[in-house]
Amino acid sequence: MAIDYGDQHTGLAVSDPMGMIVGSAWIVDEWDMERLAETIVAEAGQREVEKLILGFPKNMDGSEGPRCEKVRLLEQRLKELSDLPVVLWDERRTTIEAHDVLRKNGKKEKKHKAYIDAVAASLILEGYLGSALN
Repeated sequence: MAIDYGDQHTGLAVSDPMGMIVGSAWIVDEWDMERLAETIVAEAGQREVEKLILGFPKNMDGSEGPRCEKVRLLEQRLKELSDLPVVLWDERRTTIEAHDVLRKNGKKEKKHKAYIDAVAASLILEGYLGSALN
């Protein structure tokens, strides 16, 4: 399961049972990190997820900004709530690419703003599945 952690909306995406392609993506509307972590763990359990891929928003120069600190806090909480391995995945440019995907498919950003996080989670998962690390 890939996670694109946001302040108001968090995108989640899971692969097909073979772990080859993105199967589905959705958003969770939750601003409280504790409740979000609990929701993620519950969703992972329902979908028999084997690993959590957490988008890690490094700056373009590779440095870590304040957003990375928030992601590390979520990572820690997910590890406390579950035995699932948590992988931090470099998600630079995924939000920009998600905007492009929606725009190219004729979706108006104002109407579909929350879905950017679901698309970004799909892109994170797609990148992970296409890597040699999975």
